[in-house]
Amino acid sequence: MTTTVEVESEIVPPFSFVAPNGLHALPIAPSPEERAGLSREFVRELYSSGNEAIWEPSAPFYAALAEYMADNGFAYSAMGLFAREEGGVAQCALTVAVAKTDQTDTEIAAQGILAALSGNPYNDARWLDLPCGPAVSCVRVNELTVQPEVTRADGPVELLTGQIQVHVPFSTGPYTVVFTLDTAAMDYWAEFCNMMSAILQTISFESPSEDLSSVSIPA
Repeated sequence: MTTTVEVESEIVPPFSFVAPNGLHALPIAPSPEERAGLSREFVRELYSSGNEAIWEPSAPFYAALAEYMADNGFAYSAMGLFAREEGGVAQCALTVAVAKTDQTDTEIAAQGILAALSGNPYNDARWLDLPCGPAVSCVRVNELTVQPEVTRADGPVELLTGQIQVHVPFSTGPYTVVFTLDTAAMDYWAEFCNMMSAILQTISFESPSEDLSSVSIPA
């Protein structure tokens, strides 16, 4: 099962994409009342095997996180939880943000993004031709040192994390939408790359006419 997410705003032109099953969207909403209600629904979906003892203290945390996301220009944020064949869960985080640009020509905007990202030797920046127009992907792999106070291990633990970021200039205005996927489940990296690729194929800058899951960007 997939969900088509339509993002609406009084300022930014509308766009949409399809979110695959396994992504649990954070309750980003314009009012505290809406965030509180959506947060209660979110924790029940995320911790479907839990109970009120888990749901009640978790809901305010995710409501506050959603408020932070909304205040900082995020249009969509989700946690991805995927069952491993050998047991356990592979986790990722997906965020979608919109930035204003000075350029309305998508080709020129994408070329500028590619030039800027290519200047960092740690970035694997590449040009993409998507159904919705040109885009630029940027992949980074980072090694983090996690202290034993967090892991309860005998010493510091080296943690490898990966990030896929894709910048897609709007074809309908001077904006760029940025999709970012982060994960520490590097053994699941190929699957996350395929998932991101599938999402990118569904991006549309036209207003869908169907009854879709709608997200509003605060003005």
